Amino acid sequence: MKAIEITSQTDTEGILKIDIPLLQKNKKVRVLILLEENETEDDKLWLYNLSKNPSFDFLNEPDEDIYSLNDGEKISHVQE
Repeated sequence: MKAIEITSQTDTEGILKIDIPLLQKNKKVRVLILLEENETEDDKLWLYNLSKNPSFDFLNEPDEDIYSLNDGEKISHVQE
């Protein structure tokens, strides 16, 4: 399988236009779009609803509280 990576930008209406001709004509293509990870209102709503989901109530039980702030190792440098 051959991969093609390009960069592009959406217009003011959110429409993605790719101005790169492919030499393959009349063929099906698969387009993979990776968006920058910015927390949106949808993400916040999803996380809020997830935190209120009763199926995760067991995490509030004392038996599940097995870690403290003293556990683990401090990360001294972070690469971005």
